[in-house]
Amino acid sequence: MDVDAAQKTLRPSATDAAEAWHVLVTAEKAQVEGLPNRPRPEDFYGPISESFRADPYRTGEELLDRLLEFVRPDETWMDIGAGGGRYALPIALRAKRVYAIEPSPGMRDALAASVREHGIENVEVFDERWPGESSAPVADVSLLGHVGYDIADIGPFLDQMEAHTRRMCMAVLFESSPIAEFAPLWLPVHGEERIVLPGMRELTALLFARGSVPDISTIVLAPRTHATREALLASVRRPLWVLEGTPEDERLKAAVDQLAIEVDGGVALRPQPRHLGIVTWAPGRR
Repeated sequence: MDVDAAQKTLRPSATDAAEAWHVLVTAEKAQVEGLPNRPRPEDFYGPISESFRADPYRTGEELLDRLLEFVRPDETWMDIGAGGGRYALPIALRAKRVYAIEPSPGMRDALAASVREHGIENVEVFDERWPGESSAPVADVSLLGHVGYDIADIGPFLDQMEAHTRRMCMAVLFESSPIAEFAPLWLPVHGEERIVLPGMRELTALLFARGSVPDISTIVLAPRTHATREALLASVRRPLWVLEGTPEDERLKAAVDQLAIEVDGGVALRPQPRHLGIVTWAPGRR
């Protein structure tokens, strides 16, 4: 490798970093869409939207505790990809107002149900997909919680996020995107290596390339475990895009039997701890 190539690798321009992100996301999408026997949901998150709901008054969750430390009672927050309100609602209990951006109809239904159940009135929901047209107001803080892995146009997305933010932008992402955990199963099931989406490491590289200086903190989580191999199989069909009863499902069963590792509490694909990043930066390029 020559010096020019080394500098481009370690110090990418904002354009090159965003383009590399775009390449990974579009290639991963094409890989999934090329599967002959895959599920084809109109609303990918609709069937599992209830799992994105949680008690807004809960305690003892390290990530939520960390997020709430940033909340000021006189400020507004924007949760981009708010889902069922897992974080939007606890934040709303402490903030002046929360603007929830959510394009999934199923997720919006789950969020509305949580709002009604807990009587939280300072949440305003926007049916929007970013980057794109928006009627949402500017907020003091914007939150990107496990959203961004599969956003191809990440440069315009971050531009829009920063344009809607006064004080601080925040992203919560795993060090490696969640699908990386299931990547070892892809080859024996689908016959090719899995294309892995970008995660926290790639986001921080992109932010530095864009001229921001992000603050980064991490939370160490236990490995994802399942009580039995059958429970593991049931949980990995979705990220493997496998329909039950198909030839791919038979190959998946064999791969799970071969690759699952016995750990305390059951079985896992990867026994190593997971690292969750909290990345914050000031809006506007430095």
